[in-house]
Amino acid sequence: MPEKRKKPELLMPGGSLEGLKTAVIYGADAVYIGGEALSLRAKAKNFTFPEMKEGIAFAHAHGAKVFVAANVFARNEDLRPALKYFLLCKNVKPDGLILSDPGLFSMAREVMPECEIHISTQANNTNFGTWLFWQKLGAKRVVAARELSLLELAEIRAQIPEDMEMEAFVHGAMCISYSGRCLISSFLTGRDANRGECTHPCRWNYALMEETRPGEYFPVEEDEKGTTLYNSKDLCMIDHIPELAEAGIDSWKVEGRMKTALYVATVARAYRQAIDDYWEDPELYYRKLPWYQAEVRKCTTRPFCTGFYFGRPDADAHIYGGKAYEKGAVYLGTVETDEEGRPFFRQKNKFSVGEELEVMKPDGRNLPVKVRGMWDEEGNAMDSCPHPEQILRVDLGISLEEYDILRKVE
Repeated sequence: MPEKRKKPELLMPGGSLEGLKTAVIYGADAVYIGGEALSLRAKAKNFTFPEMKEGIAFAHAHGAKVFVAANVFARNEDLRPALKYFLLCKNVKPDGLILSDPGLFSMAREVMPECEIHISTQANNTNFGTWLFWQKLGAKRVVAARELSLLELAEIRAQIPEDMEMEAFVHGAMCISYSGRCLISSFLTGRDANRGECTHPCRWNYALMEETRPGEYFPVEEDEKGTTLYNSKDLCMIDHIPELAEAGIDSWKVEGRMKTALYVATVARAYRQAIDDYWEDPELYYRKLPWYQAEVRKCTTRPFCTGFYFGRPDADAHIYGGKAYEKGAVYLGTVETDEEGRPFFRQKNKFSVGEELEVMKPDGRNLPVKVRGMWDEEGNAMDSCPHPEQILRVDLGISLEEYDILRKVE
């Protein structure tokens, strides 16, 4: 472990105000979010400016930072609204902006000179010259292209100033296209991935059709799940904390602004503990590795791989193909207490009285509990609740202080 380098920042996604707060509570050092414009996750709930203000205040109160993504590649018609957006964004005082478009970069630097600028992975950042270029223009951080290896990242770290930061993805869904610059969605659906409207056609099932035989489809055999030639597996580097540390990456980023609170909590907690354990004692990290591995599988994921971190994968690595999700646990809800001190939550998935569930604690504990009773908002007893988004009260036989995220392990 490199003794001279500080512990890396754990950067988690916040697709909503709930997601931001969950990320912070479960261990994130920083959270990246998107507003209602200029973000590459148009389908996420995203943040209004009042929600941004509340989320940033919450993060700062817990010692965490918030970065706002405005990383679309803008068209002419986007520039005037972008100016208004940055003027409003200035008022909520984020810790940084994540940008990829040079025009938006110049605008943001003029409107918000006090705010850190981070260059998005969308900008195709593949060499140390790119880091030096952006630093001269005033950027604080550059997010590495996902096709770089750990050796390349280590070389970049060695060639840039100590105060110039390097961020890289360590976990989550990957795009088939280099640095996410994809045109498939635009071609097939007219929705531009580079303006936040991706329909994820890389996850679809495909077949061949000969042009003189319309309607006759021929499968391109891949596996029993179908033919998903473009579909990548998910990145997971929880097994390789030492290698990430040696590369000198300043910020370890997790993908997932479209994911549930269970995903955010599970992944944040696992990486938080893995990082802290490794920096305290590498042997502690290795002893607890099976726990980290099991935890990151307790949310909905695709099969895992290590991306390009150990060089260009060969055919046996199978980074692409296989669209089936794996689900180790089901998110039931985040339990809160009302003004009278009674636990309640908005139910996300079905469960029943008598079932054995698990409460996730931010400190790493998983509390096994059994549902002893369930009531709706009016106080009517229920045996089960098949309808999502219903407010429920439950008796799990634990104290109010022990309630947190509730999940059902598959």
